[in-house]
Amino acid sequence: MRCFGDGYPKIELHVHLEGTVRPETLLEIARRNDYALPCTTVEELRALYAFRDFAHFIEVWILTTNALRTSDDFRQVVVDYAREAAGHGAVYIEGIFSPAERVRRGVGWDEIFSGYCDGAEEANERFGVEVRLTPDIVRGFPLDEAAEVVRHAARYRDRGVVGIGLGGLEAEFPPEPYEPVHAGEVAGAASVRGALDALGADRIRHGIRSVEDAGLVRELAERQLVLDVCPISNLRTRAVASLEEHPLPQLIAAGVPCSISTDDPAMFDTDLTRDYDAARFLGVEPRASYEAGLRGALCDEATKSLLRGIGEATDWAATTATLETMRTDDAHGTG
Repeated sequence: MRCFGDGYPKIELHVHLEGTVRPETLLEIARRNDYALPCTTVEELRALYAFRDFAHFIEVWILTTNALRTSDDFRQVVVDYAREAAGHGAVYIEGIFSPAERVRRGVGWDEIFSGYCDGAEEANERFGVEVRLTPDIVRGFPLDEAAEVVRHAARYRDRGVVGIGLGGLEAEFPPEPYEPVHAGEVAGAASVRGALDALGADRIRHGIRSVEDAGLVRELAERQLVLDVCPISNLRTRAVASLEEHPLPQLIAAGVPCSISTDDPAMFDTDLTRDYDAARFLGVEPRASYEAGLRGALCDEATKSLLRGIGEATDWAATTATLETMRTDDAHGTG
């Protein structure tokens, strides 16, 4: 019988693979590629990773992603994160990556895609985690680069690429211009509406500011369109001022399915357990998070059937009772 970390399985639909690279892995890859880092020890890198503000996050993101140069680097990133996530109960992951950024640094398209796909296969073989891939079109990049992402994604669809995402600075670059090639964390409900209407989105990344538009919330609920909610990330980036003010409970109460993910766990000092715990703090029980993840997953029906079976075999009532007991013990200082 498989152990699910803290006792229950998890599905993660929104994690940027470049943002999963822990300091130990970054140091190893940088040495392998003779890439100069501003630090020489894991401890110094950990201090550098400590989130200060969004500009600092971008600085660390660039530092990390520029170290990734070979197919083996991309493979290792997937395998290392699968190992970590499996320890937190992950059974299915949809990993995001931004290939056009690496191509601009001289890495070949096929080297990037094949490396990530190799990693997804190895992750399943070694840790039993189903990994699928959703490469990103970067907002602000020209349409010809966006079209290349789509072309290469189609070429690798038989190796685990299941969709295309749109990421980056949504306030500066709305989604509508990307309609020919084919949201919602900081730019407001209009960004979500644009993704729905112009791009025909099957799922919305973040989307928490949908609560600003009651009509949009009703539409999301009616269509049962899943939002990828990343509570700790929203807190770190100050998309929400505090966890208590997070709109997740409002969205759930309105009938909008919300999956739970980490976004950039290495850079936001989080992991899958902590984000699921944050969701529980906001009143969303593990079963609801898992079922929203299953609904939003872009994988084939055979994989969905496998995940459905895992969910049906899980004693969710016992899971909730155990977690409640642990929380009570912690509150009384006995945990």
